Amino acid sequence: MAKKYDQDFKERALRMLAEALPEHASMHAASNHLGKLLGVSPDTLRVWHKQTQIDSGAHPGVTTDMAEENRRLRREVTELRKANEVLKAASIFFAKELDQPRSK
Repeated sequence: MAKKYDQDFKERALRMLAEALPEHASMHAASNHLGKLLGVSPDTLRVWHKQTQIDSGAHPGVTTDMAEENRRLRREVTELRKANEVLKAASIFFAKELDQPRSK
């Protein structure tokens, strides 16, 4: 299960990574070094760094806001499909009721 890190921790880790980059030969080396210091997976640091660059427009990709909007819209579509199925079932039920002869 993935750990949840608060936003302040992420921001501090990314600032530290930016400061450490010039001192290391590569992003890989900097994230390995910093990951050991912070107790965070180097891959996690690299993913955070990449997502920050995408969010700032420095690299192409799906921004955090857009991903959240997509998740919200998918949930909404699912709810609407369920509601639509209920309405279809109700309309079939009431159509059958209307087709039956009425007793007086």
